Amino acid sequence: MEIDVLGPPYERHTIDLGTDDEGAVVATLIRRRAETPTRRAVLYVHGFVDYFFQTHLADFFVERGWDFYALDLRKYGRSLLPHQTPNFARSLTEYFPELDEAARIIREDDDHDQMLVAGHSTGGLITSLWSHARHDRGIVDGLFLNSPFFDFNVPWVLRRPLMSIVGKTSSRNPYRVLPMSTLGLYGQSLHSEHRGEWTYELKWKPVLGFPVRTGWLEAIRRGQARLRAGLSIDAPVLVACSTRTFRGRGWSEDARVTDTVLDVEHIVRWAPRLGPRVTIARFDGGMHDLTLSGREVRDEVFRELGRWVDAFVPPKGTPQEHIPPAPEDTPEGIAAVEAEVAASMGTPSSDAQPSEKRPGGPGDKADATTA
Repeated sequence: MEIDVLGPPYERHTIDLGTDDEGAVVATLIRRRAETPTRRAVLYVHGFVDYFFQTHLADFFVERGWDFYALDLRKYGRSLLPHQTPNFARSLTEYFPELDEAARIIREDDDHDQMLVAGHSTGGLITSLWSHARHDRGIVDGLFLNSPFFDFNVPWVLRRPLMSIVGKTSSRNPYRVLPMSTLGLYGQSLHSEHRGEWTYELKWKPVLGFPVRTGWLEAIRRGQARLRAGLSIDAPVLVACSTRTFRGRGWSEDARVTDTVLDVEHIVRWAPRLGPRVTIARFDGGMHDLTLSGREVRDEVFRELGRWVDAFVPPKGTPQEHIPPAPEDTPEGIAAVEAEVAASMGTPSSDAQPSEKRPGGPGDKADATTA
């Protein structure tokens, strides 16, 4: 480990991932230890056009006695090399080797016996697929998904038929740039040089984002299709998102209190497909990255996250009788889940198509809570 660009107490380790068609490939694991030795760790994975800079997220976990780790995936942030196409991948499974190695370092080299994984946006989709693929190995003890990228925020005809057509052409020219809208509004709402309160490296997280390419789009499309088919994540999952999606094209103050990137109803719709123990929490006034929302909202996010961690990811060795009952095990919880399932079956989504199976049928159970 060496000192990270954030300075002490942050350290970083470069993970050598060999080469691909563009040359050498690396990922970067960032670490911040708690003040006292602990065997509990959290691994954070960022989203698209992103990297780890959210030190207040690390503060939250370190103050609760967790060692904090973050992974800058290949071709992102600290791991982006001069010869590489930023943020590009042909398949989301390309990220599994660095996730595997990060988990090995955390559990074997640094001697942790409990690991919570936190993923934001595209990182939420990637870590969901990885957790499913490794579900029988006892690697992930809990999964916190912050506005996960479960579907594209575009009309159905673009999400399904047209993207399928684009995907078929990706093998011929995977690096072709697509004329898709940028993340300009979201970037403006975050960075302190524009309309936000945060300071970060714009070469790694530019306000207008990076170009969307056909190969990346197809990788996301396939990953989302796999999730919609149903995963088998055996660890408890907390899915968190805003209560509202921003629908405007130009700047509005609403961009500070809504998700300007994803349709939050898609997140809630597909969350039950992750596995049998899913809790859903929604936050009024939340931005796309909930931890970058206004202070009152992010404080609420951290309070809810803390309660969920205490209930569903208690320290190893905690007597079972001391673990609070899951919401569906209480009379109130049973009634709430039954009501939600009935409502979802009786009130179809306005943009749903007959070919899309909706959640809420047998086997699709969620511990639904609303913050």
